[in-house]
Amino acid sequence: MLRAVLSVNECESVVSQHPATYVGDQFPKLANEQATASDFAVLNFPVNEVPAGWRPGYYRLDSDLTKLNESLLALSR
Repeated sequence: MLRAVLSVNECESVVSQHPATYVGDQFPKLANEQATASDFAVLNFPVNEVPAGWRPGYYRLDSDLTKLNESLLALSR
């Protein structure tokens, strides 16, 4: 589900509170992790929109989704 479209500054603010792990250029699959899978969020930087210091592709945020949602809501204030 699409939760938010963030500017680079907003994205960096969220990632400073909820560290992101680069997982590659394809959307992460859970097929090999079903037994240990938990909630997570995905961040994507398309090739033509990659800010300095980031790689194009997908990042996984393993933070508590309630806290992540609070961080996203705080951006709009």
